[in-house]
Amino acid sequence: MVSQPVLFVSHGSPMLALGGSAYARSLAAFAAGLAERPRAVLVVSAHWQTPDVRVTSSVRPGILHDFGGFPRELYALDYPAPGDPALAARAAEVLGAGEDPLRPLDHGAWAVLRHLFPEADVPVVQVSLPRAAPAVLLAMGAGLRAFREEGILILASGGLVHNLGLVEWDAPDGQAQPWALDAERWFLERLVDGRREDLLDHRRAWPQSRRAAATTEHLDPVFVAMGAGDGPVRTVFDGWQLGTMSLRCLAWG
Repeated sequence: MVSQPVLFVSHGSPMLALGGSAYARSLAAFAAGLAERPRAVLVVSAHWQTPDVRVTSSVRPGILHDFGGFPRELYALDYPAPGDPALAARAAEVLGAGEDPLRPLDHGAWAVLRHLFPEADVPVVQVSLPRAAPAVLLAMGAGLRAFREEGILILASGGLVHNLGLVEWDAPDGQAQPWALDAERWFLERLVDGRREDLLDHRRAWPQSRRAAATTEHLDPVFVAMGAGDGPVRTVFDGWQLGTMSLRCLAWG
């Protein structure tokens, strides 16, 4: 069985779930280029934060339309992927987590998975994002790493730069404010060079930390991905929305 990669996706606006964009095509191309189809996906999203780690354990998790004010067509979307209770139980054991048989997939998970596996035929287990320091999230990712050797794709969904308070509603797609570009560049340089100390202590070391991540839930999944990944990191997609929302997608392995 081929080891599966780790994918970090900046998921941007829920409108991206509708497809038809370069972003959607890049994620589809990533999935099509996998050496082997994954047996299942373990996903961590910015939109399920819990004090302690939880794992979805239902046979059919369903989805949440956990957003408001968007066109009706977005609420008509579904992603009826199966769950994997056996995988959920093992992931819960590894992470010392609790199982949640009722929690559906949030849009940070299903809106991305629609582009990766549009037939919704790959089992999905979602792991909650604990409110924890980056070093703890890194260790959480390291705990999930061994699942890759069993054909499990690790997916982390958030955003390297994500500040809804500073968005420019009329900014063209692909255009970013200078500070946002500088903030992403700082993070990526240290990620590529392996300077984890700065990344793990980003509130102190990153000049734009509080602008790029006023609250950290969208940045935090990248630390899970870093822990689960190995080898060099590469960019799967590079783009921007609304001037301050990075759509950068990264892969390890």
